[in-house]
Amino acid sequence: MVAADGTLTAEPFTPNPAPPIDCFYVYPTVSNDTTGNSDLVAGPEENSVVAAQFARFGSQCRLFAPLYRQVTLTSLRAALSGMPSTADRALGYQDIAAAWKYYLDNDNQGRGVVLVGHSQGSSTLTQLIRDQLDTAPLDPRLISALLIGTTINVPKGADVGGTFKNLPFCRSNEQLGCLISYASFRATAPPPATSLFAQSSDPNLVGGCSNPAALAGGPAPLHAYLNAMGSGLTTAAAGAWTQTSPTVPTPFVSVPGLLTGECVAGERGSYLSVTINGNPADPRTDDITGDVLGAGGMVQADWGLHVVDVHLALGDLIAQVQAKAAAYAARSGAAAATTP
Repeated sequence: MVAADGTLTAEPFTPNPAPPIDCFYVYPTVSNDTTGNSDLVAGPEENSVVAAQFARFGSQCRLFAPLYRQVTLTSLRAALSGMPSTADRALGYQDIAAAWKYYLDNDNQGRGVVLVGHSQGSSTLTQLIRDQLDTAPLDPRLISALLIGTTINVPKGADVGGTFKNLPFCRSNEQLGCLISYASFRATAPPPATSLFAQSSDPNLVGGCSNPAALAGGPAPLHAYLNAMGSGLTTAAAGAWTQTSPTVPTPFVSVPGLLTGECVAGERGSYLSVTINGNPADPRTDDITGDVLGAGGMVQADWGLHVVDVHLALGDLIAQVQAKAAAYAARSGAAAATTP
């Protein structure tokens, strides 16, 4: 942890030896394989993103992170440059659907489960939910879905009824059978008209947003866990974290008080507006990295802070899983008590 006064404090991580619930994670677009779809061999990029985005959830739940033949970064870059894509998007979904079936048949045993995804992972889970879980009533095992870095559409002023017919946005810590979703942008650089996130192509729908640090709405400090070295090849490297300690000995950094998040509604939908509370008078850094950089190092405004969507509020997402696990246990206990 890097405090505002520059003090560095090690924050140990302790996994739960007997977690009461499960988390099923689908990772974002990370594969550097040169083909359109990745293989089913975990490379350093797959292992790294699981460690960065998902491992900390192990303090609350059993972790399941299946490999899948995702659309690769190679294919994504080709498509963004106007070249034809050779990827088959159906392959990745088929792998995740098969992994989900295997999990239900062999590992679930009636346990509550939280779905966790980012970017392509969230899109894949969205399809899985629509195909298998968006039912009335919802499967009671579905505690919540964390669909980060994608756009979940709803009618204006509503929490459900667009992308999903029965799975609403979460608006309280105790609410079960609901979703948390957002796309993050700097408060100083809101989504442009060309934004890849937060807006709907359907004039009757808008992109929804739920801030895991304040589900009921309003601004709140974000509990971030940022990559100490920066956020990958497509963003700038991290600068000095403090004037006195330019590097830190841990792979991730928490920066209490530096970031504030709020779901903000605009003409094209709502998004997580992230304010950087930098103070030039203190020794801690006054900014973070996470903007996607294009040719010549130019910031790609239509991506926002997509690369660090999860990192910006990872502590809050984990706290949500903890709160909802408690609510799930209370509901299950109440149901057991009333069963003759």
